[in-house]
Amino acid sequence: MADAIVTTGGGKLRGASNGGIRQYLGVPYAAAPVGERRFAAPEPHPGWDGVRDAIDPGATAPHDVKAFPGLDVIPLIGSGWVKGEEFLTADIFAPEGDPSGLPVMVWIHGGGFVVGSKDAPVHDGRSFARNGLVCVAINYRLGVEGFLPIPGVPTNLGLRDMIAALKWVRANAAAFGGDPDNITVFGESAGAMAIADLITSPLATGLFRRAIIQSGHAAMTRDIAVMQRLVKKLARLLRISPDKAGFASIAPGDALDAIAKVSRPTARIDLRDAKGHEPVFGISRFAPVHGDDVLPLQPLEALKRGAGAEIDVLIGTNAEEMNLYLVPTGIRDKIGRLLATFVLSRSQPGARKLLKAYGLGRKGIRPGHALASAMTDLVFRWPARRFAEEHRGRTHVYEFDWRSPAFGGALGACHGVELPFIFDTLACTTGPQGLTGESPPQALANRAHRLWIDFAKDGRLPWAPFDRETRQVYSVLEAKPDYEAPMPAAPFLP
Repeated sequence: MADAIVTTGGGKLRGASNGGIRQYLGVPYAAAPVGERRFAAPEPHPGWDGVRDAIDPGATAPHDVKAFPGLDVIPLIGSGWVKGEEFLTADIFAPEGDPSGLPVMVWIHGGGFVVGSKDAPVHDGRSFARNGLVCVAINYRLGVEGFLPIPGVPTNLGLRDMIAALKWVRANAAAFGGDPDNITVFGESAGAMAIADLITSPLATGLFRRAIIQSGHAAMTRDIAVMQRLVKKLARLLRISPDKAGFASIAPGDALDAIAKVSRPTARIDLRDAKGHEPVFGISRFAPVHGDDVLPLQPLEALKRGAGAEIDVLIGTNAEEMNLYLVPTGIRDKIGRLLATFVLSRSQPGARKLLKAYGLGRKGIRPGHALASAMTDLVFRWPARRFAEEHRGRTHVYEFDWRSPAFGGALGACHGVELPFIFDTLACTTGPQGLTGESPPQALANRAHRLWIDFAKDGRLPWAPFDRETRQVYSVLEAKPDYEAPMPAAPFLP
């Protein structure tokens, strides 16, 4: 392994070069969010003298990783909080040599806006670098610091961090051999939701050319007034005032227990909007808000008005998203009709009628299976199609339907299962407690990885764009387009 020196706007970096890849880890894209900057918009990093070592991933935003029954989640979201002040950082992977004009891909991790980091093994960017791209992964503020609209604090700090990171990438891409005019931003789950929002943000205009939205869409934002209920709930739990001074009195990380309490399904907090919808369906209490300078409009409304039309989009979902939440916990097989209806009613009006459309009460269909199918469509598949319908630019839709054999085959095409295929990192999710079980197909990883590479290079994809009439969706598993009929849930949704 040899040293690899580059010069960025902040100063010189010493990374490592090995096996055809250069990597630079823990590179700051903004000043450390501590002290007065903890609850402030990100500021440029002051830079450094001499050569800065970039061989350690460094700190992460405060978060707490919980064990998942029967499933090893460390490859998916990392091992937890790595303490340190300077965590608004990026990892960069690039080909060796002195290339120029390479496509750039910027990864935004998921985790419900409360957990995760750039360093989870499943989204290791070296395979993209090996195939001639520059791959960047970023951290951003989470939870209280990132996605809680505290009075006296700028809203959407987590999204503002992402915008700052994209500005840094654009300014420094050439130093790593990248083309600043050919940037593709991609992410999964909360990361994908954030990207769908940023497509419509006037503050992110011109920062990226393409976007890949994996199991995400633009519907999971809340009104600022609704989120004030969460601000007050957390303040009561922490015994502080519900404002900047109150939350600043709590040390970073000391709010994690309170976050865990409000995140429980039994927590008494109502985050439904005026029409009775809870846009995040209880999956996370934290989410971006609309009605500020980052997201002046609810993003779907902004799309209708032409926001982001200049951006090419690849958006898709997995066929059985909710299995990740309902199978390992045993809920899918154990829940009864009344409880299934109650669970859905906390987020969706007309819950019983909707569940009946998915088979509730029909012979041979368990209530939990109806709930899983309904919520897969409500939470992920239908809103992604709605994004594709309203986006005025070129939009392609995919479905990932490879079924994991984990949990006796019940896990199926669940949330997150596409990640090790997209990044070609199957080794880290293979095994008796791995997301992909034993012997996942490498050929599928080769195909999925190549689709993402080709799209990032020049927008190429082997199927036609989505439109309201043909509704063309590409099956990554079968490598062919399909034409979708409207989903049963469609009449019940905005």
